[in-house]
This record gives sequence, structure tokens and C-alpha cells, in this order.
Amino acid sequence: MNNVAHDMKRRALGKGLDSLLPRVAPQPIAAAAAPVHGEGGKPREIALEQIDRNPFQTRHHMDDAELAELASSISANGVVQPILVRPQANGRFQLIAGERRWRASGLAGKKTIPAILRQVSDEQAMEITIVENLQRADLNPMEQARAFERLSREFRMTQEQMATRTGKDRTSIANFLRLLKLPAGVQTKVEQGDLSFGHAKVLLAFEHAEEIEKAAQRVIALSLSVRQTENYVQGILHPEQKAAKETKPEPVVDPNVREAQEHLQRSLGMKVTIEDRKGRGKVIIEYAGLEDFDRLLEQLAGEAQKKSKK
Repeated sequence: MNNVAHDMKRRALGKGLDSLLPRVAPQPIAAAAAPVHGEGGKPREIALEQIDRNPFQTRHHMDDAELAELASSISANGVVQPILVRPQANGRFQLIAGERRWRASGLAGKKTIPAILRQVSDEQAMEITIVENLQRADLNPMEQARAFERLSREFRMTQEQMATRTGKDRTSIANFLRLLKLPAGVQTKVEQGDLSFGHAKVLLAFEHAEEIEKAAQRVIALSLSVRQTENYVQGILHPEQKAAKETKPEPVVDPNVREAQEHLQRSLGMKVTIEDRKGRGKVIIEYAGLEDFDRLLEQLAGEAQKKSKK
């Protein structure tokens, strides 16, 4: 996908759900259903007990402490943003977006909640749910993977179509879907946050479930970073390369170069490597984050100013 199309998708996300999911014409509802007022317009108060949970909800874990905090806020200030529901033939309403607000309102002792009514299809209801959660970054990697798999299985969407609907890169969607190849136990560890998305992608280099499970246990036990996990996995998959690297002799460093290297490391507070070949070479400074990088620039700029004043 070219950059222009990619930027258009990103801007669409910023405009809200309507820009991604256009409203469909209202479908006829059975006579038993209550008349719909405020379709797509101003919010109306609806009894909490008249609202059914969203069957397309992709988020399965909600933090109890965060729900309690939201409930406290609703008790003091009310529900700031209405939820989104659709009317059902039996006169009840089905939640489309805003489950946290709906559940927290119940915890806060509220009897009603402001809601906007929208007549949408099952496919649109599921899309809205996924997009809302992805925009809020509330889904863990496995929940995202299962959400994309449902779009593929139930609505026959291609990865390109899912990318257009959600604003995600097609490559990212492919990587999320690959997580479903992990053994169930490892998927649970990813879901619980014991393993990150990056860890999971690295572990997929193994072909057999037993290898993945064993490696995952070691990564968790040793609290390995993603980079350390990559080295560990490559060491298992390519032991000959690991052995060659371990037996490779350390290059001889000139004492003067080593002293200059250590002096720079003490001065900058960062790892410094000087590669010198008969008076020519390069100085490599490694920084851990943007704060270190900014500090490095300030130090170098300060030294340059001092020299210019001399």
C-alpha cells in the first residue's frame, strides 16, 4: 500500500467511527419492537437492564481496579460519552460500543445510561467493536489476533480489507494472525502479559509446539528481553554459528585507544566503541533512549561552543 493510502487510513481513524463505518439504511423491525427514537441523533436514556452484552466483544479481560475507578468517576460526573446500541426485535437493545461505561454504570448504582441508537448489521457491529478497542489500545495481542481471525472466518475479509477497516498495516495483521499458531499455554502467557508480542513473534521461529513451550518457559524464568530471546532462539536453531562466535578471538585493542574509549564512556555515561585501523576508524556511541540521545546532543553542542569561544 502506498504512503498516501496509508495516511488516509490513519486520518480516518482520527475522525471517529462514522468515517470508517458508514451508517446503513434502517432495516424493518418486528412489530413487537419498541419504536426507535433518536436514531443516530441525540443520546437517549436507556435502562441498563434493557441492554444486552455485545456478542462480538473482542476484549475478554477488564481490570477490576480500572472499572472501579471509572465507576467512581461516573458517580461524581455521570457518563460523559454515550454508549452505542442497536435496537432488537424483542424491544431490548444490544450493546455495540462502550461496555466499560455500561458495566461501570452498574457498579456506580446507575439505573440508566445515555445511549445513541444505530441500526447496523452484524458485520458492522463487529467492525465497530474491533475498531473502538483498537483505537483505545485495550486489546492484548491474543485478543487482537482472535478479533482479526473472526473477521476473516465469519465475514470472509482479506487482510487488505481488514487493514482498510481498522487502520492497521496488513503486515501487522498477518503477524497477529500468526500468534494463533502458538500452543494454547503460550497464548495464555501472552494474554496475561508474561510474554510480549515481540517475544511471541520470535518464538514462532520454532516449528514444533514442544520447542516453543520449552523456550517460552526459559524466557519467562530468566526475564529475557526480546533481543536476548532472539539470540537464545538463534543459538538453538543455528548452534554452529553460536559456537563460531564464541570461539572467535577478541580483537587486540591498542592501549591508547582503550583508554580513550573508557574516558568517553565515563564522560558521556554511555557505551562507546572505538574502531581504529592505523589512525583511521569510527567512534560508536550507544544510547538507550531519546532522553540519552538528547543529552548526548546537548553535551556535544556544549563542547563545540566552548571550542568556538577559545
